Amino acid sequence: MITSLLVANRGEIACRIFRTCAAAGIRTVAVHSDADESALHARVADVAVRLPGFAPADTYLRGDLIVKAALAAGADAVHPGYGFLSENADFARAVTDAGLVWIGPPPGAIEAMASKTRAKELMGLAPLTEVTEDDLPVLVKAAAGGGGRGMRIVRELAFLDDALASARAEALSAFGDGEVFVEPYVEGGRHVEVQILADGHGTVWPLGTRDCTLQRRHQKVVEEAPAPGLGQGLTDELYGTAVRAARATGYRGAGTVEFLVVGDRAHFLEMNTRLQVEHPVTEAVFGIDLVALQIRIAEGEPLAKDPPRARGHAIEARLYAEDPARDWAPQTGTLHRLAVPDGMRLDTGYTDGDTIGVHYDPMLAKVIAYAPTRAEAIRALAGALDRALIHGPVTNRDLLVRSLRHPEFTGAGMDTGFYDRHLAALTAPDPDPWAPLAAALAQAGGRSRFGGWRNLHSQPQTRAYRTDADGTEHEVRYRHTREGLAADGVQVVRAAADLVVLDIDGVRRTFHVAVYGDRVHVGNTALTALPRFPDPTARRAPGSLVAPMPGTVVRVAEGLAEGARVRAGEALLWLEAMKMEHKVVAPVSGTLTALHAAPGRQVEVGALLAVVHADDEVTLAEPEEQPV
Repeated sequence: MITSLLVANRGEIACRIFRTCAAAGIRTVAVHSDADESALHARVADVAVRLPGFAPADTYLRGDLIVKAALAAGADAVHPGYGFLSENADFARAVTDAGLVWIGPPPGAIEAMASKTRAKELMGLAPLTEVTEDDLPVLVKAAAGGGGRGMRIVRELAFLDDALASARAEALSAFGDGEVFVEPYVEGGRHVEVQILADGHGTVWPLGTRDCTLQRRHQKVVEEAPAPGLGQGLTDELYGTAVRAARATGYRGAGTVEFLVVGDRAHFLEMNTRLQVEHPVTEAVFGIDLVALQIRIAEGEPLAKDPPRARGHAIEARLYAEDPARDWAPQTGTLHRLAVPDGMRLDTGYTDGDTIGVHYDPMLAKVIAYAPTRAEAIRALAGALDRALIHGPVTNRDLLVRSLRHPEFTGAGMDTGFYDRHLAALTAPDPDPWAPLAAALAQAGGRSRFGGWRNLHSQPQTRAYRTDADGTEHEVRYRHTREGLAADGVQVVRAAADLVVLDIDGVRRTFHVAVYGDRVHVGNTALTALPRFPDPTARRAPGSLVAPMPGTVVRVAEGLAEGARVRAGEALLWLEAMKMEHKVVAPVSGTLTALHAAPGRQVEVGALLAVVHADDEVTLAEPEEQPV
């Protein structure tokens, strides 16, 4: 009987596992890097053990340190969560060799399936060894791990070597394993998977299908169960393949078999020998706790002969601190507020006031809705995200709401090219035009409570704000009157520091306002208050390349040096932030006149990386991502 469990992970998955353990009366042990010293998962566990360092390679990827932490804390079991060492057979063996219970499949099953190359061989498939023009497009893919890391689409042979190098570097950083392989890239399909659960007594449950088609950077954004629109014959085929894969490896515990579905054909992709990020939608429709079942299986208990019946529909949206309109650039800073309406399941590793750093994945939370039908679940989740309070760095919240309400998604007609086709429309700025006025009135109204109302009409007051979504600057005017605050074109019904009510052409609207330094959140519109006298030294020279995010310079283009000629759109250097590589390209064609970046250098957002002096009559490069 397990009495104390260490989670060899961080963030929301550690917190989620701890909830199940607490309900079962199991003592919880967290591990944390120095960057996570004050993280939520380290705070909510019964005890926490420090892993010295910041980088994953020095902390969460050090199996020896984690085993040592488990023994020191008196744990008798280890749950790997997902990512990091969750699909590392050597780590699983080290856990069991230390006399601890491993909450996962046998090491042999991990070895058979955790490497995607070996998994394909087991299923009678093989990766490409030599790529020709006829094979294009192809996908470079990390053999270990998941979550979209170490994956690159290649549409031109000239970019294959760069894609291989970039994918290897990213996979090595994320999983401690730089092995990659190449396979054909099938376009226009849907990403469908089957959740399985197997005990040590020969029972394998296929627990329904999930659709995870909406993806960015090959990482899932919206997931649902069951996958809509699958015929019974195709569903039976998916179940059969998943169960066959489990039995072929002597599988035990929770796992997922993934497919690309094109029409009525299913192409095997891989088997993930761990819990998936999207497991809550399966829990919702089957009414089960997969973590609790994992623990029971690890304790040797058998599953019932037949799985429970599925009911209703569940949809999960991943909330990321990232800017989809800027090539999904991750964001950092203080998360001042995170709250969703009642009725939603919220899995998160953050609370109000926590800092979003640069070292790990930018996912803030998962929001899950359950309803009797798919349409009801979509409406509930979109509405909840629309009303959620998310104050802090830029997130993908608006993208999620628009994606859920897009007719291609509501009609279950999406495929993996959804964001390639619709990203521009889904990220078009749509700030509330009344938000700047509401922000100014809130600030003025909050001060008026302490200063009393003026007895005489005053001259108009002005304030300036920049809308974060599109960079537009607004100057708004208002007046103090004997009756209170007034503004042209509207009736000010109420103006307090946190609440403004305006009557606009006979329609009364309420604006909730929150201020954090010079950042102001008015409903879902984020503003920056502008100073009256801007600092003239804040400007950069034309052609300056600045860091779009804090991170580490991992590579500089071969032979790049001051005085070199560069082309608009040419990759000059690569930054690593939040476990992803981000390419920095030349904004114009011209001469590199300064280079301040070097491999290993850590930079803050806005740091000057390089300067390109433009040729005459050269226009800026298109901002869209270059093929790799």
